[in-house]
Amino acid sequence: MKYLLSTAFALTFALTFLLTTTNIFSQKVVNFQELEREWTQAGDSVVVLNFWATWCKPCVEELPEYEKLNAWIRGKKVKLLLVSLDFTKDIPKQLRPFIKRKKLTSRVVVLDAGNPNDWIDRISPEWSGAIPATVIIQHKKNSKDFREKQCSFEELQSVILQFLEN
Repeated sequence: MKYLLSTAFALTFALTFLLTTTNIFSQKVVNFQELEREWTQAGDSVVVLNFWATWCKPCVEELPEYEKLNAWIRGKKVKLLLVSLDFTKDIPKQLRPFIKRKKLTSRVVVLDAGNPNDWIDRISPEWSGAIPATVIIQHKKNSKDFREKQCSFEELQSVILQFLEN
């Protein structure tokens, strides 16, 4: 019986650890086509893409707003993706420790898409390439909202609610 309880405890602990630290070890590197599928195959869901980097002070300052948003969207037809523009070589020594230190729970991917001039206009022709930048998309309804600035939770929530209501 003791063995069974200790095994159950160990499995529970391991599962809890994995679920709370999964984001730390799973920064998927994606190309632009993979990123594009996030919104083109999202059906009627709203997709929020935030482009950021660990070396960008305004990006780092706004991350708590996206963490708040991540908690608010649970159970809603909304997907949030933090798209890191950090170099892939910096994932192990810079990005993963940053995510752990900031306790980010939002899904993070690293975009490795070559020359940004080849794909920036596909996000938005308004985008100069500066970060932070956020695009909110509802592909099925052909709705898109682009912002090249820091965003507040309330601002993001307002746009998402408009998209969900239409």
